[in-house]
Amino acid sequence: MKTPFHQALATLVLQDDRWVGFASECWLQGRSLYGGLQVSFALKAMRSLVPTEIPLRVLQVTFLAPVPAGSLAVAARMLRAGKNTFHVEGRLVDGDQTLAVVVGIFGASRASAVSIVLQRPEVDAPSPIEFGYVPDVTPAFFQHFRMRWLRGGLPFSGAREARAVVEVSLLDQGQFTELHLPAIADLLPPLAFSLLEAPAPGASMTWMLELLQDGFDGLPLEGWRLDSKVLAAAGGYTHQSAILWTPDGRPAALSRQTMVVFG
Repeated sequence: MKTPFHQALATLVLQDDRWVGFASECWLQGRSLYGGLQVSFALKAMRSLVPTEIPLRVLQVTFLAPVPAGSLAVAARMLRAGKNTFHVEGRLVDGDQTLAVVVGIFGASRASAVSIVLQRPEVDAPSPIEFGYVPDVTPAFFQHFRMRWLRGGLPFSGAREARAVVEVSLLDQGQFTELHLPAIADLLPPLAFSLLEAPAPGASMTWMLELLQDGFDGLPLEGWRLDSKVLAAAGGYTHQSAILWTPDGRPAALSRQTMVVFG
């Protein structure tokens, strides 16, 4: 059964000292739940410990082990509560085993004379390529998204350069909130796949998402854009960065991932 994003997040409720929820198989990415959904679950639990008016600034993620579909649990705790900044940890756990660790940094705005705002480059894409869910071919969680490849090689296309510009949309009702951010920002597969000519497995090991601004609530879930590239690769490990742009062209977040790619 297909469970939309908002319904999946709604299952996560506080029971005693842990948050407990459920994610169906439609959110699987191979053997594990889609990483963006894992982080959204953790963020919901962490946000409960922080005043709502304090914006999220950074997410630091380590994926330790596969998170299977079905029941899941998140343990959230405050690491440090300062006057303006809060450090909170969220752990996806299975009994005593930790499957993923997420640290969220929330910080109030401060007055500053320094202001540098990125400008989204124009992309000429007369023939964008629709890239989406194909049963038994692409990961199951793709059915919740739509991707339009504007520039760069598709996965396993034997491209010469690991760089892509992709328009992404989350197929869900309602408007954008903070909890949608990880789900949209983590969508692209390892870009190193585009250099390969045949399918091969791969996975994220670490992920850092740095918010470049705040105040994106209420935007549509369609028309976001990821400009991504592989910065370096050696020994089966790749280092990938991306900038996430809002539908109205503002810089939303900077993504950095360390991935392992076999092949």
